[in-house]
Amino acid sequence: MSAPLTSLDRPNSYIGRSVPRPNAKRLLAGRGRYVSDLRLPRMLHAAFLRSPHPHAKIVSIDCEQARALEGVHLVATGQALAKICTPWIGTLDHFKGMISEPQLPLPLDRVVWAGQAVVAVVAESRAIAEDALELIVVDYEELPSVVDLDTARQSGAPLVNPGSASNVCFRSQLDSGGVDDAFATATHIVEGEFSFGRHTAVTLEPRAIVADYDPSAGMLTVHHATQTPYQFQDLYSRHYGIPEARVRVIATDIGGSFGMKLHVYHEDMAAVGLSILLGRPVKYVADRTESFVSDIHARDHRVRARMALNADGEILAMDVQDLTAIGAFSTYPRTSVVEGNQVIRLIGAPYGFKSYRAALEVIFQHKVQTSQYRAVGHPIACAVTERLVDMAAARLGLDPFAIRDKNVIADDGYPRTSPTGYRFEALSHQACLQRLHAMMDYDALRTEQAELRTRGIYRGIGIATFVEITNPSPAFYGVGGARISSQDGATVSLTPSGEVRCLISVTEQGQGTEAIISQIVADQLGVVQDQVKVITGDTEVTPHGGATWACRGAGIGGETALQAARALKRNVLEIAAVILQEQPSALDIIDGQVVDASTATPRLPIAEIARIAYFRSDTLPPGTQAQLTVSHHFAPQGYPFAFTNGIQGCSLEVDVETGFIKLLKHFVVEDCGRIINPMLVDEQLRGGVVQGLGAALFEECRHSDTGQLINGSLADYLVPMAMEMPDIVIAHIETPTKDTALGAKGCGEAGTAAASACVLNAVNDALAPFGASINSIPITPTTVLKALKRF
Repeated sequence: MSAPLTSLDRPNSYIGRSVPRPNAKRLLAGRGRYVSDLRLPRMLHAAFLRSPHPHAKIVSIDCEQARALEGVHLVATGQALAKICTPWIGTLDHFKGMISEPQLPLPLDRVVWAGQAVVAVVAESRAIAEDALELIVVDYEELPSVVDLDTARQSGAPLVNPGSASNVCFRSQLDSGGVDDAFATATHIVEGEFSFGRHTAVTLEPRAIVADYDPSAGMLTVHHATQTPYQFQDLYSRHYGIPEARVRVIATDIGGSFGMKLHVYHEDMAAVGLSILLGRPVKYVADRTESFVSDIHARDHRVRARMALNADGEILAMDVQDLTAIGAFSTYPRTSVVEGNQVIRLIGAPYGFKSYRAALEVIFQHKVQTSQYRAVGHPIACAVTERLVDMAAARLGLDPFAIRDKNVIADDGYPRTSPTGYRFEALSHQACLQRLHAMMDYDALRTEQAELRTRGIYRGIGIATFVEITNPSPAFYGVGGARISSQDGATVSLTPSGEVRCLISVTEQGQGTEAIISQIVADQLGVVQDQVKVITGDTEVTPHGGATWACRGAGIGGETALQAARALKRNVLEIAAVILQEQPSALDIIDGQVVDASTATPRLPIAEIARIAYFRSDTLPPGTQAQLTVSHHFAPQGYPFAFTNGIQGCSLEVDVETGFIKLLKHFVVEDCGRIINPMLVDEQLRGGVVQGLGAALFEECRHSDTGQLINGSLADYLVPMAMEMPDIVIAHIETPTKDTALGAKGCGEAGTAAASACVLNAVNDALAPFGASINSIPITPTTVLKALKRF
């Protein structure tokens, strides 16, 4: 009987072991291969003239002086690109009634947000292209704009899409029944309105693309800083009418993405069209100012919610309305509706109540689009739920831990379907609560808090439970008609030199995909990890797959690699058995050697098997065909999603005179199923927590009443810095999914999911002696002082 996957005393046991990322030294040495570093022969550079208005008619465009500038090869307006590119519409079929206007790379007659690209210039250098932009004269006729969410919802408000009856993109409702009765009989009702400010990804590497169309071969090659090369291969093929087999998308090293680089951007589609028009490579790299006004934003929500409880503090029901503003269009192909949809479906997820009602309204406005960003919808759902739970605890005089212990779904209460329709296979809220309580030394923190208050020092303690969506099935996008794969593929080969190569469709953005895939292959095949080379991010050589998003790399890509490695091992042992005149079941592979399965005595290096199979197959018995390359594809077929869970805790201090908040310590207990590399999981969690803390205290895309982004630079837009971040202590519970042999779920969004909710609860805990309350994120010093009525 083989040892379990988590047994670290197995030979070549890498699953469950902390090992460094294979690409870490290369990246630290400055040898990363980023799109922005790429220089191709005859390459030109694109720059874009952007609209200064949030809404205006394009009356005329005078490009003659720009075209005459030396070094300029092309000045293109929307009409030129519309001739070769078909429009796209950011809707999904399963969101019934959803609408959005068709989009093109550049607008034809109207701009709909300040910063929208209007004219493209392609020149010998980016500097020349930008000089040419200054020579272009656009005559605009300003039109009424609608920026504010409430104004956009009003009857008679300016329409973002003139052909529509209103500014509503989508409406949805959930109702499990019994809500009115539950509130009518409740002993306690807590309620509030919660607001969440827009923020954006601020990746180290901005969006970057080099499109290279070869007219002699009819071949398009796109070097693209994206998470999903196969998605873009399909989109470039369909919208530019090029056979898919003649479209190659290469995504090598990616300097962060966090979901922002999943989406179709007008400039990226334009770069492809410009290359087609010129027959030369065209490069576009967004500068930081452009990123702020053209990268997707996220989290622009206002939620009204109430919770009903009985006299014992048991949650009976929740009633929710979520209003979210998404900009002028719904993004393509994943839409701008998914975040709101996940908000209303994840609210209340950790708790065992049955009556739930929610309404979602998604609104257009004259701003840049919002869409999927790390932990899509989770931080909003978590903050609303956990703030109400803390409010209920205060109302009943219960400790925050006690009320959660009373209400979380019991660890032995699975499988279970939530009142929003999500199916949970197995979660571990009770175990996580107990672990966090001990890890925080919670009672000591409360004692210290009380003593410090007597000296005028106000510390707060906050906790927040969460549920995270990972390993999505076709129920996520495929059901809506999007050509976004839920499966992944791996091709694992034993090379003639005896090394192992794994080509896989999941991609690397710095989160450690190459590391975990090489660990899984080495573990299952029986070789040392250094012998495994992982290749990702190239549609020409890797198998087709969904790539990396929604925490699916380990759970789906890892299972794909595991099954491919197991199949290759069977094939290698079959050939070894022929050579050694043994039964395959009597043999095993350890450290790259075929060994006796019972004694581990070495019999034959796998390199020798490769040599014989590739170069001396004539020495094998007639009819023997060595299959030393194996391809395997895997898609989830059990539960639609593999849900994970956990709980976070936060200790902080509020200066009630200045409103400044000092983060003291952050705690995470998380259950992501089978852990492949504990070190990488911990760092994923820490990175996610930092992004969540950024949203909680620092980050917000602020617009004027006229739709202008007023803090669109890193001089004005605050991001968390290392000196402001606390120590982040992490512990794990493991509840593997039984839908796969590997048992892994995702972990990449768990840190972000609950961090801001933790801070929100901790700040309110600190302000409790003053009777002050805050229900908005980010929590700035001004917000604190206003709550204290000191501003």
